This record gives sequence, C-alpha cells and structure tokens, in this order.
Amino acid sequence: MDTAPGVRVQPACVTVSGDNDRMTPPTDAADTHDDTRASRSDSARSEATASSRPLPSRAAARTVRLASLPLGYAGRATLGLGKRLAGRPAEAVLSEVQVRTAEQLFAVLGELKGGAMKFGQALSVFEAALPDELAGPYRETLTKLQDAAPPMDAAQVNQMLAAELGPGWRDNFRQFDADPTAAASIGQVHRGVWSDGREVAVKVQYPGAGQALRADLRQIERAARLFSGLFPNIDVKGLVNELQERVSEELDYRLEAEAQTAFHEAFIDDPDVTVPAVVHFSERVLVSTWLDSTGSLARLMAEGDQSQRDQFGTAYVRFLFSGPRRTGMLHADPHPGNFRIMPDGRLGVVDFGAVARLGPEGLPRDVGRLVRRATDGDWDAVLEGLRTEGFVKPGVDIDLQVLRDYLQPFVEPAAVETFKFSREWLRAQASRFDSPRKEAFVTATRLNLPPHYLLLHRVWSGGVGVLCQLGAEANFRSILDEALPGFGD
Repeated sequence: MDTAPGVRVQPACVTVSGDNDRMTPPTDAADTHDDTRASRSDSARSEATASSRPLPSRAAARTVRLASLPLGYAGRATLGLGKRLAGRPAEAVLSEVQVRTAEQLFAVLGELKGGAMKFGQALSVFEAALPDELAGPYRETLTKLQDAAPPMDAAQVNQMLAAELGPGWRDNFRQFDADPTAAASIGQVHRGVWSDGREVAVKVQYPGAGQALRADLRQIERAARLFSGLFPNIDVKGLVNELQERVSEELDYRLEAEAQTAFHEAFIDDPDVTVPAVVHFSERVLVSTWLDSTGSLARLMAEGDQSQRDQFGTAYVRFLFSGPRRTGMLHADPHPGNFRIMPDGRLGVVDFGAVARLGPEGLPRDVGRLVRRATDGDWDAVLEGLRTEGFVKPGVDIDLQVLRDYLQPFVEPAAVETFKFSREWLRAQASRFDSPRKEAFVTATRLNLPPHYLLLHRVWSGGVGVLCQLGAEANFRSILDEALPGFGD
C-alpha cells in the first residue's frame, strides 16, 4: 500500500516527513468522544484530577520539562552502566531503564499537552515497527497517548466558552457536563445536550494552545537527535517538521468544521463509516453530534478478536482511500484514537483538524497507476513513472532489479488476494534500512519524495502502522480497485 519510495527508512521503511498525522500530523488523536467516562476507576479519576492544572504556556517552563526527557534518559543510562559494572545482567538493566523512561515520557508529554502531546501521539502510530525488546516497555505508554490526556479545569473551560460563544453560552445547552470525556494535545471534549435536544460533543481548545504548540515543536526539533535515541528508526525531525507545517490549520476549528461537514455529507448513507454532523462552531470551539461509541481502534488493538480487527481494519482503509474521491480531501491524521467503534458495527471518524485538500479528483491518478504497474511486475513502466513524477531525479541511474527488490514489499498488500498486516512484517521492512551498508538503505538515498506527495506518504505510512498494530487481514486489493484512482485503469 505504501508506494511512495522517497524514504529514508524508518518504520515501514518510511520517513514521516513533510505530517504528522498528526502521526499529525499529526492531529488530536484523543480529541474524541467516548461513552466510557463513567467506567473509569477511582484511581484513574484521582490521577486525572491531580493533573487538572492550567496548560503550561511559558516557553521557559515547557522547555525545562521537555529537556528533562533526554536528560533523564541519559542519567538512567549512566546509572544503568554502573549497575552493570556492579554485576547486574545487562538485559535486566536495559528493561528497567526503558520502563522508567516510558513512565517519564507519558508523564511529561501527557501533562504538557500542546506540541509535546501531539508529538507523542504521532510516535505511537509507529510503535509496531520497534523491535520487541524496545517496544515492550513503551507499548502501554504509547497506547495511553493514543486515547487519553490530563484535562484542564472547569474554570478554564468556562472562560473559553464565554470568550467564544458569549457570556450566556449556557443558554445554547439544555445540559453541559463540566467533566471532560477526553483530552488531548490542543483541546478536550465535553458531553452535552444542545438546545434542540441533540446530544453533542463540545471540543474546547486549551487557552494558549497555539503558543504552547509552536514552542514545544521548536524545542523538540532542537532535541531531535536525543529523542531519536528513545525511538530508533523513526525520523523524529521529519515528523516534527510535518507537525509544524500544519499548526495553523489545526488551531482554527472553523476550518475543521468545514472539512467535517464535507465528510459527514459524503458518508451520511455509508453502511461502514459514520461522521458526526457539525452543530455549531467558532475559532476555538466545535460542537458536533455525539457518537455513542464503545471505544477506539486503540482499544481494539488491545482487546479485539481477529474478526473485529479484520472488520474495522477494512473499514479504516476504505475510509482513508474513499474519502478523497468523495470529498476532495484526505483525512490526514490516521491515529487510532480518531476512529471509534460503534455499537452497530460501523467505524466512527472524528477530528478533522488535519486534512489535505487535494481537489475534486481526490488522490493523484498517477499514484494508482504506479501501484498497479508495480503489482503487475512492469518495472520498466514503474521506473519511467517514477521519473515523470519526480521520485527519480534527472541524471540518477537505478538498476531495475534493485528497484524491484526495494519496492516489492511495499506493494505486496495490493498484489495478493488477501494480506495480513503484522508487527513482524513491519519490523522486517524496517530492518532492511537499519544500516547504511544495506542495499535498501542505499537505494532510499537515491530516491526523492516530491513535496506534493509528503503528506500523502505520511498518511499511508501511518495507516500501515495502525494496520500492523491491529494485525488486520482483508482483501486490500479490492479496496484499491474501488477507491484508488488509476489502479483499475
């Protein structure tokens, strides 16, 4: 499925350059509405209450907290070396360091929200590409970042709603729950009943979210090399650059309302996917119809049986590919927290803050043609198409057999009747790029990713990461035949 070859390795042999989804961009993956609030344990409530403090907005304070991550990791690594010299087994020491680092990672990224939280959510999409010995301690932590974050307090919520909807904002509601149902990187969601009786989800942006978001991403960009030590094989700098490019769009809920309305209308009669309707919006508040879901894809990854994984994995892919054809836009945050499991078996989709506006034709037809030529084994035509589209620059020579060996694993899901995504498959792809001495690594350096394909590449690679965490199996070729322009030509 992931056909963009201009990559410098990393999970699924991809460089997440240019989002996030908003893994972002990158995306408020946890800006979702979930009806499971009432079932939270007392300890979880206590933890959330303790974390209900104003969004830290002073650049100096946030910089200190973010800097503590790589510094803390370095300190624990040094301490670990001392323990090894004292006779403790290396494996035990390494596991202890990773577990404590994971705990600190969630505490800092989750509490700061803003760009820090968004960065953590984006990383979580690619957890499946990490080796088991590294992924284990981080897996639970990264899953938490997919679907939860500490909330802001009621006073801040009241101030923001008064500023955006007017001092009489409560007149718009028959009921409003001051306790949030979900909180994420730049906003949180409250449940309510609108004046006309509809149950609604009210997304409220954190005060100072824009300033905090930009400050965090600048700091993380400066420390990209140190963060890369925590997550090998992930292009942290490219991920941060993509998040930075989409900041302004994600902060303006008016743009999100426009995109969400288009998707709602396009999928209103779809048997597999549902999108909530927009009820009211301002620049920093968005009111949508409530989705009474049972959880998200993140929960399905941990608890779902294989039939559920296959069912919702198929709906997930179909939505990502058919959305552009129906709306002219690509949902650009494939994060699992944005995809809800509905009681009637449909996939609910929320958070349209990160979208790529592609135009009336949707996904580029040339991409579909390239994928089809590769699946059919016409590598002469593939190389010619890559040159035409700018993936191979003029004057760069690439051996056809080398190109085939490089791209074949990427198009494998589209070349067979059914394909099962798995962590093992993804790690096998990533391992092809883990050394400059390997052929795939060298080939990647000779290819180019044109700027207009950056976001598309990021969404597809992020989607592959989610499917591998799900372990989903389906007839993905038929989905491409149906939804990817040019593939069926």
